[in-house]
Amino acid sequence: MPSSTTRSVAFFRNVNLGRPPCPSKVELERAFFDAGAEVAFSFLTNGTVVFDARSPERVLELARARLAARGLREPAFLRTLRALRRLVARDPFSAVNRADVHECSVTLLDVAARFPRSAPRVTPRRDVEVLGFTRSEVFSLSRVVGRSPGSPNAFLEKLLGLPATTRNWNTVVRVVKKFG
Repeated sequence: MPSSTTRSVAFFRNVNLGRPPCPSKVELERAFFDAGAEVAFSFLTNGTVVFDARSPERVLELARARLAARGLREPAFLRTLRALRRLVARDPFSAVNRADVHECSVTLLDVAARFPRSAPRVTPRRDVEVLGFTRSEVFSLSRVVGRSPGSPNAFLEKLLGLPATTRNWNTVVRVVKKFG
C-alpha cells in the first residue's frame, strides 16, 4: 500500500449482498473502484468494504452515489483500519462470559455523533446491554429474551434518533486480522 493512501473500512447499514436492493459483491467492489479506490475488498455479505484510497471520505461519497443510482440508499460509516486496530486493542469484551450472551457487538455511529453518558444502558426487556462506548462506537451485548435476540442497532437508532450500523465484534476482529 503506497504511503499516500489510507486503508479504510466502510460499514453499510442494512445490507445483505445479493438481495434486492443490495448489490452483489462484484457490484459493491466495482462502485469503490469506479469511485477511485486503489484496492477494494467486500468482506462477508453484510456490506463491509475494506479499501485503499488517497481520499477515503470522497471515495465513499462517490461509491454511495453510484450505489444509490442502483437502488441502495443506506448510510455507510467510515473508519480507518488504524482506528479499528485501536478498538480491537481495547478488548472491550474481555470480561464477558460469551456463554451468557447471544452476541457481542459494536455499533458504529456517524463520527460527529456522540453517545450520551446519561443514556440508558439496558433495554426495558434486558435483551441489550451497553457495556461501553467511544465517541462514535458503542459496545453492547445482546441476549435472547423469549424467542428473539435483542437488537443493539434498533435500540441505539431509537435512542439517538440517528442511523447506525451494528456488526458482530468478531467481524471487526477478523477485518483487523486479515487486512491490518
